[in-house]
Amino acid sequence: MKRGIFKLATLVLTASLALSLCASAQTKTKKKAEITAEDIQALREAIAAQQQQIQALQQELRQRDEATRRAMDQLREAQNAAQSATSKAASAETAATQTTATVGEIKADLEAVKLTQQNSAQSAQEETKRLFGVEQTLGRFRWSGDIRIRGEGFYQNRAGCGQACTDRWRARFRARLGIDGRINDDFIGGIAIASGSTANGNPTFTDPVSTNETLSSFFERKAFGLDRAYITWTPQNMKWMTATGGKWAFNWQKSAVTFDNDVNPEGFTMTLTKNLTHQYLKQVAVQPILLMYNEVGGGPDSNAVGGQIRARFQLGSRVTFTPSYLVLNWNGSDAIAQAASPVTLPQPNTPATGTPLPQPTAQPARILNANAMTNATAIVGTGAAQRRVFVSDFMYSDLHMNMNIRTPWTRFPINLTGEYLKNLRARVADDTMYYVEFSLGQTRAKNDIQFGYSYAHVEQDSIISQFGESDYRAATNVAQNRFFFSWALSPSVTANYTLFVGRTLDTSLQNAARLSSVPVGATEPWLKRMMIDLVYKF
Repeated sequence: MKRGIFKLATLVLTASLALSLCASAQTKTKKKAEITAEDIQALREAIAAQQQQIQALQQELRQRDEATRRAMDQLREAQNAAQSATSKAASAETAATQTTATVGEIKADLEAVKLTQQNSAQSAQEETKRLFGVEQTLGRFRWSGDIRIRGEGFYQNRAGCGQACTDRWRARFRARLGIDGRINDDFIGGIAIASGSTANGNPTFTDPVSTNETLSSFFERKAFGLDRAYITWTPQNMKWMTATGGKWAFNWQKSAVTFDNDVNPEGFTMTLTKNLTHQYLKQVAVQPILLMYNEVGGGPDSNAVGGQIRARFQLGSRVTFTPSYLVLNWNGSDAIAQAASPVTLPQPNTPATGTPLPQPTAQPARILNANAMTNATAIVGTGAAQRRVFVSDFMYSDLHMNMNIRTPWTRFPINLTGEYLKNLRARVADDTMYYVEFSLGQTRAKNDIQFGYSYAHVEQDSIISQFGESDYRAATNVAQNRFFFSWALSPSVTANYTLFVGRTLDTSLQNAARLSSVPVGATEPWLKRMMIDLVYKF
């Protein structure tokens, strides 16, 4: 377009110049004589002027071309911009449409996510509540128990003893498992099982003083029995009182001489406690006790009624002294004598004709198969009504004292125990028991050690033999030494060594435990009973 405009302008100027030249020629023809140098100069100047005009016009055309070019460039840019804008607008519209759809989808997804989150939060909250409830429920309960493996040897000898003094060795185990927990703020309950023995292939739980079972009986299955089942009331508005009913572990101060540590009494007890701020006297407690050991449907029941009062003194920062006094009256105790050592009754077997047969006898079942009977007994009644009774009645008057002394070596506290018991209802002179024990150390942390010694002097009718210490030479009528050492292999595993050295006090008494080769009234040789234990507690 620019070139066309330029050509048109050139043609116009050329035509104008030609017309001018023709006119000049005609004039020259007519007036040749009149042409002068001034005319030629004027013509030159006219031509130069026209050339300048042409150049000016060309310059103007170039400027217009440049302006046109710029305008075209701007137009193209505007068109491109418009096209780009249109494209962008279309893209934007498409994007907006897509964005609107995407936003809708996102909103829907967000709503779904919110709903899922709400459902998940609700489920998580419900799960948390459920787990919290389970945790609270399980947190109220505590499992406990132990497994003990024991090697045990018996050694007793005297001159001329022979086969009666043969050494004995046996392996035994004990397993116990219990759970107790707080039912609510006011009540605690517990239940436990323990290993038991079998007789002729059948479980038997007639021994209340031991949960040991000997590794024997041709690999038979071992028995487990209910060892504890109790509920304790601890009212929050009366924190000074607790009451327990059922079958529970001893919760009053005693030694193993009066009640073997494996015995779990049955009945009811209550403890009333008063904490004090006195310089020395820190606590006083009173505990009434009712033990129920034989219920009879058509006659008087047997029970033990009494109580204990105890105190705790703090003598400086290192010494704790805990004395106690217990009175326990056994009502109907003859039922124990008959259950533990029943009378052998005659069983008539006379034929209708012929010579009468020898009078056979029948041995009644031993209902209480605990320690050997070493109390004084008698047989009363006649015929089938015969029964065994104790010579003495029993009322324990028991003074017990314990002192714990913290030494400068925290892992080696000193523990001192003393006990003096008298049977206030004894009908024989042998009515007293006393016991002393000393120990140094403890078995709490790994590599803790403890060792000690104890001595027990237990006269024949001082206590009921069926519930006394089962590891002694005898439960009563015995002088018993005990040496012991314990080593904590870990906080839950302990190795123990115990040596019992004991003998009968008076072999002339009825039911005295003595070697068959020892004459009545003679001094019995010491029976040495050695135990090596490995105990795991959890």
